[in-house]
Amino acid sequence: MKEEIKKKVDPAIEKLDMHVSSVYTEKVDGVVNLNIELDSDKVIDTERITEASRIINDIIDEMDIPMEGYILDIHSKEKGEN
Repeated sequence: MKEEIKKKVDPAIEKLDMHVSSVYTEKVDGVVNLNIELDSDKVIDTERITEASRIINDIIDEMDIPMEGYILDIHSKEKGEN
């Protein structure tokens, strides 16, 4: 599922000069978070995250991911991470 998400999202956000750095799930307080981490050579500010989120939300909705009760978290990779 994680690779499939990356394969669908990367081409869709390429026009925003961003790409998927990582897709992972984590459980926080009993709730599953589906994390999509974005990276770019340019600064990813809240405006760019919002723009990407609109595109990504539509893709995730179309994929009908087989997880119940998850929260989608789209965020940028922190500078300094490898």
